[in-house]
Amino acid sequence: MRRVAAILVLLLALGPAAAAVAAPRPNLPDIEDEVMCVECGTALNVSQAPSADRERALIRRLIARGLTKQQIKDELVAEYGRNVLGSPPDTGFNIAVWLVPVVLALAAIAAVWTTARRWRRVGRRGDAAAEAAGGAPELDPEDARRLDRDMASYDR
Repeated sequence: MRRVAAILVLLLALGPAAAAVAAPRPNLPDIEDEVMCVECGTALNVSQAPSADRERALIRRLIARGLTKQQIKDELVAEYGRNVLGSPPDTGFNIAVWLVPVVLALAAIAAVWTTARRWRRVGRRGDAAAEAAGGAPELDPEDARRLDRDMASYDR
């Protein structure tokens, strides 16, 4: 019984330490490439606007308070609004931003696949028709003469 109690106490003591190891502390470069400058609408990591400097200062303060990355983003949204996030939320109408590229890629793959199948079918039909006709298709008499003349020039 004492062993079980000792193990439980040890697990409870190591629980917060394990959580800290599992979730690394956020840093400014990790966050500023995922949020936008509210003044100029560019990524915060490339913006040189004065408001971008204020956003960076706020992020540094929130990191110093020990907040997680998601908590920092939530604070930025509370302070500046949803436009501060670099990616749209994955709910409501904004889900189209995530789904449309996937649907277009699948449609392109389906179009290529369908076209390739049609080309293969047409090619097989052409090969079968040539075999049924006894090999090579008939040439126009004019083309046959020109071919004979050209081939004769190579025999010299």
